[in-house]
Amino acid sequence: MKKLVLAAALAAAATTASAGAYSEPVIEAPVVVEETTSSSAGIILPLILLAVVAAAVAD
Repeated sequence: MKKLVLAAALAAAATTASAGAYSEPVIEAPVVVEETTSSSAGIILPLILLAVVAAAVAD
C-alpha cells in the first residue's frame, strides 16, 4: 500500500513539473539607424555665397 501511495505521489509530482507547453523565446530585431550624409550638402552654401558675391561685384 505504501508503494502505491508513493508511486501516485511521484507520478503527480512529475506531471505538474512538466506541465505547460514549450514556447519559443521572443527575440526582437535590432534597430539599425542609418545616417544619411549628402555629398552636395557641404558645397551648396559656398556656391550660394559665391553667387551673391559675384552678383554684388557685377553691379
